[in-house]
Formats: sequence, C-alpha cells, structure tokens
Amino acid sequence: MAMTPRERVLAAMKREKLDRPPVAVFTQSATIDQMDALNIYWPEAHSDPKLMCELGAGQAKVFGFEAVRSSFCLTAEAEALGCKVDPGKSDRTPMLKAHPFHFDPMEGSYDTPNLMAPEEFVKTGRPAVIIEATKLMKEKYGQEYAVIAGNTGPFTLAGHLVSTENLVFGIMMDPDKVHEWVDAVNPIIKAYCQALSDAGADIIQMSEPSASTDLLDPATFMEYAGNYVHDSLAQTKGADTVLHICGDTKPILDYMIQTGVTGLSIEEKVDSAEAVKIVNNRAALVGNVGVVNPLLQGTPEDCAAAGKRIAAAGFNVISPGCGLSALIKGENLKALVNAVKSL
Repeated sequence: MAMTPRERVLAAMKREKLDRPPVAVFTQSATIDQMDALNIYWPEAHSDPKLMCELGAGQAKVFGFEAVRSSFCLTAEAEALGCKVDPGKSDRTPMLKAHPFHFDPMEGSYDTPNLMAPEEFVKTGRPAVIIEATKLMKEKYGQEYAVIAGNTGPFTLAGHLVSTENLVFGIMMDPDKVHEWVDAVNPIIKAYCQALSDAGADIIQMSEPSASTDLLDPATFMEYAGNYVHDSLAQTKGADTVLHICGDTKPILDYMIQTGVTGLSIEEKVDSAEAVKIVNNRAALVGNVGVVNPLLQGTPEDCAAAGKRIAAAGFNVISPGCGLSALIKGENLKALVNAVKSL
C-alpha cells in the first residue's frame, strides 16, 4: 500500500528505512511562480491566516512537494516584541528596520529586558496569525501532508531585539548581559513552539541563523544557542523538531545533535556524504540542495542531479538547504521533486 506524503515525511523524521526519501521544503517555501499560480501574494499573506494557509500549502499543491508549511519569514516574533519591520513586497520577505532595545557592549550600557509574558505573546500580532494559519492547514491539508510550522531561534531573536552585531560583541565583553537577553527571550520561544504544536503542526522547524559558525565560535555554540534550543524547541510535546542553521555547520553538527532535536536542516556548504557520516543516524538529516546554485541559477537538470546525489548520500529528507528565494523558477522546483519521486 502506497504511503501518503504525510506518512513518508513523518517516517523519515523517525529515520525509518524507506524506498525513497520524501522531498519537501522545510524552510521558507513561497515563490513568485507559486503566488501567480494561486493568485495569493506577499505581503498580504504574511498577516492573513487564510492566505498564509493557502500559499504555504502551495509547495505541495503547485510543485508536488510532500509537506505544507506556515510562515515565510523570521520577523514575526521580533515585530510582536517591538521591532520596526518593513513588510516587504511580492518578491521580498519582510526586513527588520530598527531594534527596540539598547545594547552597547562598547559603552557598557544596556536596557533591561522588559518583554511581554509568553501567554500574551502567542495571542499577539503575526505569531497569532501563524498559529491560526497552522490550525487551518491541519484542518484542510493535515490528512494528506505533514504540517510544518517555522519560527525563530532564541539567540537570533535576542539579536533582532538588541542588534545581532552588538550581541555577538557582548559575548566577548559582557557575557552575563548576553545571557540575560537570551534568557528573557527563551520562555517566549518555548511557549510559541508548544502553541504551534498544539495548533496542529507535525514538525516545528526553528531557524537559528545567528548561531552560524560565521558569527558564533563553535566552542560557544552550546552556551549561547544550543542549550536554549534544547530547552525551547527540543522539549516541544506532540511534534517533531528540526533545527536549521545557515552556513558551514560541519564544526557544530555534533552540538546540534546534542540539543535533542529530531532533525537537522543544513545547507549545501556541508558535503552531503560527510554530513551523513558525521551524524551517523543520530538525527534525521534535512537538506541540502543549494538555494542559489542550482535552484536559482541552475537548470532543471542541475536541480534533478542535486536531488539524486543528496538522496544517494543518505539524507532522510531532500529539501532546499535554506529558505527559497521568491525568484526561483517553478520548473527548477518541479525538476527536483520529479527526480526524487522517481527514485
């Protein structure tokens, strides 16, 4: 009996042996071609739960991927906590424009965290929209497809509130103040993860780009990011959990596993065969098709070849290695899907 897309994705999360891996977008999944096909566009879909539900399901309904996903950016939490946000356009996700709190390790001057209660946060602004969209996805598409809900990691969110650059400088100059801010943010993220699961998400996919090896020394990963992910994301009840970190994550793959999450989402900067060897079935591997090359700049044949190569290496889920550019052509995404489904 053939597996449904939902069954295949959830079996892959359990690292079960399958005839082929599923192919799904775990990170940002909307493109202009997808918006045109559905006549649903950004920025409206960022703040309307019905539009978010339908556009987030477009990866499956338009291109044939095997999951659906709510939310398209990493600014919803920051905006709810006071950040000024440019809503973006149809071809560009929202962008942070101003940090609401002062944090200057060079001067030694800091605002004290004064954030809303987690119970209030999950009812506020776009986080509440994303929770509602997740409920709608579960009701409409949850029988056939795994429902993925995306959110922002605690170290990244703390940086959004006080400036990522200043937060990273603070690790060297005033680490206690850095902990004070990540400690303040983490209960909010923990409550949000659980609220998304309670809304019907099968998988919570947390993006923690500021914990990249480009910004954070691997030796400090667990102290400033990993331990918080363990407490917030990995403790979520009722859902699998996937941690996404950008860049070359090879030096921190072991640490990412130590967070206790179900799966790791990684970019193409880590060789797929090396990643499989290092992880050694201790977590589900999701990725690592390049979003620039081949998905944005390559041909359909390039995209198909990448999917087959990553599947052959042993990844549990074949997926873009990071959030999709809205400018990626539908023919490239369809070629990736068809190549994996034909294995």
